[in-house]
Amino acid sequence: MVGGEIVRHINNKKGSDHIAIILSSTDFSQIEEEMRAAGADRFLAKPLFPSMIHDVISEYIGTESLINQDTSALGIIDDFSGHSILIAEDVEINREIVESLLEPTKVSIDFAENGSIAVEMFEAGSEKYSMIFMDIQMPEMDGYEATRRIRASGVRHAATIPIIAMTANVFREDIERCMEEGMNGHIGKPINIEEVNAQLRKYL
Repeated sequence: MVGGEIVRHINNKKGSDHIAIILSSTDFSQIEEEMRAAGADRFLAKPLFPSMIHDVISEYIGTESLINQDTSALGIIDDFSGHSILIAEDVEINREIVESLLEPTKVSIDFAENGSIAVEMFEAGSEKYSMIFMDIQMPEMDGYEATRRIRASGVRHAATIPIIAMTANVFREDIERCMEEGMNGHIGKPINIEEVNAQLRKYL
């Protein structure tokens, strides 16, 4: 059952005294007539970001109601001070974005511009790092090879440090390969900071 059918079904069963938000990566102009006819109130384009969801909830429920909700659901800033992470990412603007977004969490970040440098940095200071975020497509050495070398390096924490893949390849086979190569998790690109925070909460 697709989104429009679900909205129509709920309206038929429960009436229309609720708000239905359609989430889709499709151009809304292509589906607007169909979704409006089904009873949808709004449309949010994917990829979703916390601010988008916050704004639409605030619009329909009210800011005062939002403030009274559990603040953990509203993106309250986590405190990861005392932890250092290594991020392997070859694109400078991506490094700057991640650094800026994570700055409020007080986590310490070291960057490696490719997989080879990431391996060298980890081997030189494995006890420093609590976690690694590993881009997959990088020059000189990709994320898969870097992960294999880290796991096989024999230095302290090499076998247990959490390694999270960062890649635009988000098909099931891509995620499964990341796991097979020794990674612990996967986040898609473009980077959603809430996904990054979720992984940090899980392992730190």
